[in-house]
Amino acid sequence: MKEIKAFIKPKRVQVVVESLRDAGFESVTLSKGEGTGAHKDPDASPSLDFHFTDSPIVKLELVCQNEEMDKAVQLICGKAKTPEPGDGIIYVSEIDDAYRIKTGDSLKE
Repeated sequence: MKEIKAFIKPKRVQVVVESLRDAGFESVTLSKGEGTGAHKDPDASPSLDFHFTDSPIVKLELVCQNEEMDKAVQLICGKAKTPEPGDGIIYVSEIDDAYRIKTGDSLKE
């Protein structure tokens, strides 16, 4: 299994999540955050909590089967892309297994 972590612009979250859901990726976790990166947004405003961040971001996380990873990554790239620089980044990691808390059943196929 693969874990996908995508750091995307907040204004693209809804379309990305809806597209993932439509493609069968129903379990997605979202976290609000702030980030720094290679692109420096001229309109970035300093955070009240962190005085060194450049822009707000949303971290989208999902776990999928190995054969679904390319589809999910391509979908996120296609829907999160904007004409402006600094669209974000996607990390993919290997997951050994995952278990449902209620049943203890493995999600590995």
